[in-house]
Amino acid sequence: MSSKNPGHVARKRFGQNFLHDPTIIGRIISAINPKPEEHLVEIGPGLGALTEEILELAGALEAVELDRDLVPVLRTKFFRYEEKFKIHEADALKFDFSSLQQDEHPLRVIGNLPYNISTPLIFHLLSFSGLISDMHFMLQKEVVERLAAQPGENHYGRLGIMAQYYCQVEKLFIVPPGAFNPAPKVDSAIVRLIPHKTLPIQAKSAELLADVVRTGFSQRRKTLRNNMKGWITGEQLEALGIDPGLRPERLSLAEFVAIADAIYDLRNSAE
Repeated sequence: MSSKNPGHVARKRFGQNFLHDPTIIGRIISAINPKPEEHLVEIGPGLGALTEEILELAGALEAVELDRDLVPVLRTKFFRYEEKFKIHEADALKFDFSSLQQDEHPLRVIGNLPYNISTPLIFHLLSFSGLISDMHFMLQKEVVERLAAQPGENHYGRLGIMAQYYCQVEKLFIVPPGAFNPAPKVDSAIVRLIPHKTLPIQAKSAELLADVVRTGFSQRRKTLRNNMKGWITGEQLEALGIDPGLRPERLSLAEFVAIADAIYDLRNSAE
């Protein structure tokens, strides 16, 4: 997340919108509440508006930045923090976040995620959820609503179900377009994701659950019976206490886990 700098123009291809509002920066830092013994990871620090505040408070900060022109700017700006600040010039979508873990201390992840990669990046980070204590992200408001949505709500779908499988999701506050330079055309919001230490509902196969949820929402207007054809029959859904005539957005996480577990058992019994 970042501030104004006349020497660097925000790039559309990287989805850059630099944060500059000191009041919003203060609220975000308060929400994150970095501590001297903690190890933080910032995705897309931009020009370092949050970076500077975090370096004052945290024990260590590692940044993952894709824009190679920003890397020397950040190194120069924060040279006095050399011992506790490290920049990885890399694509966060492909980055191995487990490589940052030290001495079994969990990672705290923050980032102003570009709208065009926010969903795949969150899915990528969920695969490292066992190494992460919490995540604070600035996202398009609609993405935050999708993460926190409950069954039957308009924004409920694959992203929210899988995020809630792995994490507790908390919507924190809205960030208006004027807090950024350039100003985006939409509202943003801050969300906190806290990975469950023990999953409240555990699927027999998380990979199969992800496939079932993806298939279930492949055509939102269709019923489960149609969307899950070839995976599980209407009769088998009824045996689970699930109406095959429902659309996927009516099902809870627990019901999707029940479907995935039933498919898992059917496949293993057929072997």
